[in-house]
Amino acid sequence: MDISKSHLDNEGTVESLYTCIPNDDADKEDMLVLYSEEEFDDNEDNVVLPEMIDGDDKVDEPQNSMTFSSHEEVISYYKKYAKQVGFGVLRRMIKKTSDGHPNYMILTCIRDGSGTRSTRNASKATPTTNRTGCKARICARLWDDGTWYLSKVVLEHNHHVSPRKARFLRCFKNINDAAKRRLDLNDRSGICLNKNFNSLVVEMGGFENVPFGEKDCRNFIAKARELRLSKGGGQALCDYFRRMQDMNDGFYYVMDMDDDARVRNVFWADARSRAAYEFFGDVITFDTTYLTNRYDMPFAPFVGVNHHGQSILFGAGLLSNEDTDTFVWLFESWLKCMNYRAPGAILTDQARAMKKCNCDSFSKNST
Repeated sequence: MDISKSHLDNEGTVESLYTCIPNDDADKEDMLVLYSEEEFDDNEDNVVLPEMIDGDDKVDEPQNSMTFSSHEEVISYYKKYAKQVGFGVLRRMIKKTSDGHPNYMILTCIRDGSGTRSTRNASKATPTTNRTGCKARICARLWDDGTWYLSKVVLEHNHHVSPRKARFLRCFKNINDAAKRRLDLNDRSGICLNKNFNSLVVEMGGFENVPFGEKDCRNFIAKARELRLSKGGGQALCDYFRRMQDMNDGFYYVMDMDDDARVRNVFWADARSRAAYEFFGDVITFDTTYLTNRYDMPFAPFVGVNHHGQSILFGAGLLSNEDTDTFVWLFESWLKCMNYRAPGAILTDQARAMKKCNCDSFSKNST
């Protein structure tokens, strides 16, 4: 799990804040750090059942100089240990070499950090969080031989931990592909949500064996419904783009499909937009605050200004999500359409996920 890709969901249970914080165990330089706070689902506490951990699944306490074959193995090990003890994990920092390979990272308890955050509006109360400044963490470094080892281990927590409630923490929730298919199929068949979820509970042998809650199923089904175009809608859209391309060879489109061949993201640009970009593509604006039709798919236009001060369109997209992966796909499609000619500047007020994808996409594709 990559907590750096977390975003604020409908219930507001995850909040992310970037800040630069020096760390005593790392090099003395400014580093981009991502805090991510996660909370228990209060409405699920009343159905908590003891989670039994098999002997084969138990892991030993982390110790200094423990070695691992990869940083993914370090993350997997610490998450298993955290779930066994009863606390959540966030990836506080990961440092990479010049070629983009990680060589140092810090994994901490989710209650690391300050318990309050400042607010710009003096009329509003200062928001509080569940952070308690917990220092429990591990620091891992990469050796020259490619082996990862733990350089620092802190086990003590300054708050209560609960192995019984650990499965309700966001970092341990996961709806696997088989469960997603079952939920989607049952929903298409008209089965109500609670019966849909209960069927999974029965199949998995009880609540204690289900690594997600009914709220997670509700969110997944809501998103799946958004992705379902009406009967023939996806094919109709594809047919329309093909007709436009037959009429004009300069028309360009890309459609991103999911594993079930459903339309997920779409980008298109006509010949006029591509020609205008050659002359007026020095600065563009990008905004996804527009919503369109019943699917609530964000409309993402690339807009510039011509020599008359008029707005001109350089292409547009319909997105299923506003995360880093989706933005990377959109910007790579747009750059390919524009012959990999990157603009001089982009004006946007979008989320940090989009800003990060700008750097990744342009550094990879721009010439």
